[in-house]
Amino acid sequence: MQGTATLNRERAEGATATLAPHRPGANPPAPPRPVPAAGLLAPEEHRLLLLLAEGLPLDAVARRLCTSSRTLRRRIRVLCDRLGVRTPLQAAVWAARRGLI
Repeated sequence: MQGTATLNRERAEGATATLAPHRPGANPPAPPRPVPAAGLLAPEEHRLLLLLAEGLPLDAVARRLCTSSRTLRRRIRVLCDRLGVRTPLQAAVWAARRGLI
């Protein structure tokens, strides 16, 4: 309880709290990635997000976009990188939360 009281006293006095030291071997948190505004998505990227949100297999998405599955995987990877997400599902959730799909 003494630690909490000390922290509260430091806050009241205007002192800044210090972060825990970095542990060796632990990965530091990644800096936040800039997220493009909804208007900066190309029409092809928006259509790709719509198809990903439908939950179709990647082969079916590739057929609808008239592209190879290899090209589709590359386009998905580029889109995920732009949005700052790791998976196509996360990309679809990102778009849904912003009202794009």
